[in-house]
Amino acid sequence: MGSNDWSCGVLLLVFVVVVCEGTSSDQVVGLGFVETRGTEFVIEGTTFLFNGFNSYWMMDVAAQPNQSYKISNVFRETTAAGLTVCRTWAFSDGSGELHLQTSPGVYNEHVFQALDFVISEARRYRVRLILSLVNNYQDYGGRPQYVKWAKSAGVPIKSDDDFYTNAVLKTYYKNHVKKVLTRINTITGIAYKDDATIMAWELMNEPRCQVDYSGNTINGWVEEMANYVKSIDNKHLVEVGMEGFYGDSMASRKQYNPNGYQVGTDFITNNLVKAIDFATIHAYPESWLSGQDENSQMAFLVRWLEIHWTDSRTILKRPLIFSEFGKSKKDPGYSESGRNKFLSIVYEKIYNLARIGGISGGLVWQIMGQGMESYYDGYEIVLSQNPSTANIVSQQSKKMKALQHNLTDPHA
Repeated sequence: MGSNDWSCGVLLLVFVVVVCEGTSSDQVVGLGFVETRGTEFVIEGTTFLFNGFNSYWMMDVAAQPNQSYKISNVFRETTAAGLTVCRTWAFSDGSGELHLQTSPGVYNEHVFQALDFVISEARRYRVRLILSLVNNYQDYGGRPQYVKWAKSAGVPIKSDDDFYTNAVLKTYYKNHVKKVLTRINTITGIAYKDDATIMAWELMNEPRCQVDYSGNTINGWVEEMANYVKSIDNKHLVEVGMEGFYGDSMASRKQYNPNGYQVGTDFITNNLVKAIDFATIHAYPESWLSGQDENSQMAFLVRWLEIHWTDSRTILKRPLIFSEFGKSKKDPGYSESGRNKFLSIVYEKIYNLARIGGISGGLVWQIMGQGMESYYDGYEIVLSQNPSTANIVSQQSKKMKALQHNLTDPHA
């Protein structure tokens, strides 16, 4: 090898080393972990505000033949609209071909590689992910599937709520947590627990418990599981996955629950667990208050957001995300202009509260791509097909980005 060839070889070696390091260290590409500081999110010490979205279906679609392009399309469209956080499922429990966990501790590698693809595409488009680890409902398995597995193994089970207290069921869940967190992405080579693309782990989508409405049973489970997650992964944030219903810890707050509902969670105590880093709320007034008119439902939503924002700032002293909200096409009298008005009101409220501090963004339910009619639930937004809605979403993204700049630059 001549001197020039030798020099080129050294440069090539250096390049290869840098690229290889980039697959195991987020510092190379400047992708810092999302952390909390008081009631705000920060990345490398800088305030992080966002506009985001839900797309629960990503792993499921990516696992289907010749369908993974839809994940890329959605990330491309949402990035163009300024959306920087996505919430999606890291679970799918059952015996079908597209299930991730086919029996306790047994996994479908093809589906796991589909989740690898989702994370790698999010990384490519620099979208942060909130990954939910199990469902409260039977969709994609969830608590009911775990209970079925335990019953089939001869474990005495009284109800699905034993999920929170039964030792075998808790072990099933912990094994899934460990499997996901320690998974090494087959595309990027990065373990999930080391990947800053992931913003947070969500313990469960909308936990509920019918045998104990106080919130105490779920509180014990949250404390155990949040600490278990942190014992494996101390780099990522952890949140419960709550809708925001109040329990028994503050009786005066139960008046804010729609129609006085209690679902077994306690927004205060569950989010005060030390290993929980931020709070979430969901709101579906058209479902929760189906007998009331649109103005009453909207007034409830604003009040629901305000009281949780207040409690997050003054009691929890942790950030808040409005992590599910939307307008369904199945509602009587639905119109796209009505949905746009709904989103505009919600976005304006989030922005105004973010200016004061304590809420960092919202995640609309939900964004889909073209050709996904079989996944439609009434709330679907296809940005490329709904330009007026896409414009409202984009404007909110621009406002949140500008606000973040103003908060981080004292001279702005």
